[in-house]
Amino acid sequence: MSRAQDKKKIPVLPEDQEHIQHFEAIYNQYRDRIRNYIAVKTNSATADDLTQQAFLKAMENFHLFNYNSSIFTWLFKIAQNIVKNEYRTKSRNKEMLHEVIDFQSQSISLDIARDVDIRLDISAALARLNELDQQIISLRFFVDCTLLEISKIIGMPQSAVKNRLYRALNKLKKELKEWGDITIMSIKELISIVDKNEAPSKNDGMNKVYHDLFEELKSNVDRIIITYRHRPSQKIAIEIYPDLPTFHQAINEPDAPNWFMGTYEDNKIKIVSPLNPGPEHTYQSVLRHTLSLFTMWLVKDINPLAPKWLTHGLGGHEAKQTSQEYIQYRTSESIQNNAVPSFQALTNDTWDFEKIGGYAFSHLIVEYLIHSYSLDALNKFIRDATDFQGAFQVSEAELHGMWVQYLKSRLC
Repeated sequence: MSRAQDKKKIPVLPEDQEHIQHFEAIYNQYRDRIRNYIAVKTNSATADDLTQQAFLKAMENFHLFNYNSSIFTWLFKIAQNIVKNEYRTKSRNKEMLHEVIDFQSQSISLDIARDVDIRLDISAALARLNELDQQIISLRFFVDCTLLEISKIIGMPQSAVKNRLYRALNKLKKELKEWGDITIMSIKELISIVDKNEAPSKNDGMNKVYHDLFEELKSNVDRIIITYRHRPSQKIAIEIYPDLPTFHQAINEPDAPNWFMGTYEDNKIKIVSPLNPGPEHTYQSVLRHTLSLFTMWLVKDINPLAPKWLTHGLGGHEAKQTSQEYIQYRTSESIQNNAVPSFQALTNDTWDFEKIGGYAFSHLIVEYLIHSYSLDALNKFIRDATDFQGAFQVSEAELHGMWVQYLKSRLC
């Protein structure tokens, strides 16, 4: 009956083996739902122990269950009493109570959020609802109760529960509007935003970050997915770090330069907080760079072997975050001196990539491909970035030569 996350097994008290097996099946079926309820009413640290207490109590009294209600409702009442006892104990010991549900580390994906998984400051919105509405929402969406089960638990007709739930969700929608009008967002793949500040604080500044980041994504993600004809294969988490040193430590690059404020790996995009971007960036440039990182990630999701110049060039193109003045400053001397880096040189995955003007030259390659070839050709090349002939009808060396001539013509 024990699980990997359980600290100990429920003691076997009844002598009847058939009775034991029957209760074990009940435990396996309902354990997660009961624990979810206890976790949102207390906290994760004590949820396992209280869940064990609830099922131990249920096992000891199973002979009293008369089947006048469902097994789950009976178990829930026991768990509810366990939680109330916990509150009383903590109150006597003057410990912190958890009467207000804390959803900061939880997530919901409902009509209120469309396709966006929201994992930040949900508690602030729920706190505006009364206790009964909080309970109905938590039972429905965190404990996965049916409307009938909720009606039995709170002693209210099922039709009344449904109406109350509808009104509570509408109230919650209004509270969540401040985080980017998420009720009408149409981001097609699930995107979660995770605050990596170890001591998070609720403030207007971070609320603005969530709002502005959602706006940036909402305005562009659909377009990028359509342009490159690819739906993300998995959910993407955007992790926000409070400052540059924390971000650099998190990615194991403690000596990274100040301009390096975002990266991606696996299904995660990692950025420094726009509120504290460091000396070489601004609030807006971090937001735009997030869009660039999403594009890079998407290209890698299409083709894990896509070269660095292609991912970074497309990312810079979509985010439009690099000025023409900067591009000219970083590339004009190399172009004039016939020292334009090769495509191979622009796959360099060290800090030398920036030293050779890698970001600016990558932007110029993509600009040339978009100017000279069709979107079909570009998408074909993204999917096999070794097949220059198949996508562009020229060899790699020929394409590089044509690109260099294009760059020189721009300087004239």
